[in-house]
Amino acid sequence: MAFALLIERVMIDFSKEITFRTARSGGKGGQNVNKVETLAEALWDISNTGFFNAEQQAMIREKLAGRISSEGWLQVRSSEARTQLGNKKKAVEKMLLLVNQSVLKPRKRLASKPSKAVVEKRLNMKKRLSEKKLHRRKDW
Repeated sequence: MAFALLIERVMIDFSKEITFRTARSGGKGGQNVNKVETLAEALWDISNTGFFNAEQQAMIREKLAGRISSEGWLQVRSSEARTQLGNKKKAVEKMLLLVNQSVLKPRKRLASKPSKAVVEKRLNMKKRLSEKKLHRRKDW
């Protein structure tokens, strides 16, 4: 659902500002696990961006606080693919999606009014119930 909201609005592509760090991935992979650095970590300096204003940067910092280092770098890791290039692409996709979702302002909910039929039905039920209770009384 969140992705559908992003499709409605234009997604900001700041991938030129992203830098990468690589490391050896854990898990299965045989001999390659010990010698090939396939894990990719995407890093982005939030304060030195030309794509977002101060208000948007504050929203990003607030909503993605758990992924931001003490130096102010947003970090996203990926080790799903078997190649470094594949993991870099996945990390960039994750980061773009996370940041663009955090910048979205939620739309205000419009209060709805009950329809006339619903109001009338509720009043009729109240009237019926009160008549039923009225007939139970001894002094009626």
